Amino acid sequence: MAADGPPLAASQALAPPGPVPRHVAIIMDGNGRWARDRGQPRVFGHRRGAEAVRRTVTAAAELGIEFLTLFAFSSENWRRPAAEVGELMGLLRLYLLKEIAELHANRVRVKVIGDRAALPTDIVTLIEGAETRTAANTGLTLSIALSYGARAELANATRQIVADVLAGRLAADAVDDQAIAARLSTAYMPDPDLIIRTSGEQRLSNFLLWQAAYTEFVFLDGHWPDFERADLERALDAFRLRDRRYGASVG
Repeated sequence: MAADGPPLAASQALAPPGPVPRHVAIIMDGNGRWARDRGQPRVFGHRRGAEAVRRTVTAAAELGIEFLTLFAFSSENWRRPAAEVGELMGLLRLYLLKEIAELHANRVRVKVIGDRAALPTDIVTLIEGAETRTAANTGLTLSIALSYGARAELANATRQIVADVLAGRLAADAVDDQAIAARLSTAYMPDPDLIIRTSGEQRLSNFLLWQAAYTEFVFLDGHWPDFERADLERALDAFRLRDRRYGASVG
């Protein structure tokens, strides 16, 4: 996969050794364009994208990343043609059926964020089984965003806060950023240190809007099916070059 210009290329030579980010999130973009470039249907790209997921989970665990969040299917993706959505759901079923045993053996904890009510019942059952089976694992936490939209997530957190205030469980003047964060689907993990997006696009697309307040971004030109361990390593190198001050001035 080609990186997006000088920052990543320079990072290969200049990035000092250092700890990896605790939490890396990836917007896996470009399956359809990858397939189109090869004269294949979009489903071909989604299948190859699933292979990239497998490679990336393995690499993240080996590199010492604690939390990996993958944007697999957005709330807006339901607008795609029914045949494509059906194929994506089929791939998800296959992944949950075939990969969980290996993930469990490698101590990976699996979590799913998003609107489960919109998913087929059998997939929800598979998700619940995967989460229960891997709940005690202490290795990489793999979070898969399915039927996920950050605006809907924030609206849901707001409804919970309103209900808690009205019921007297929460004082109105106690509503702060921590109160909101505690009611998001990501409350069990730290905010992402790094978000990577493939396929040359440079936007969040309704992904982790609240959580990304101080996140670093790396944008890659290559499409997701071509994503390799080397791409992840170059993104980590670029991250190490960033000066993260969280709003504080330079001393």
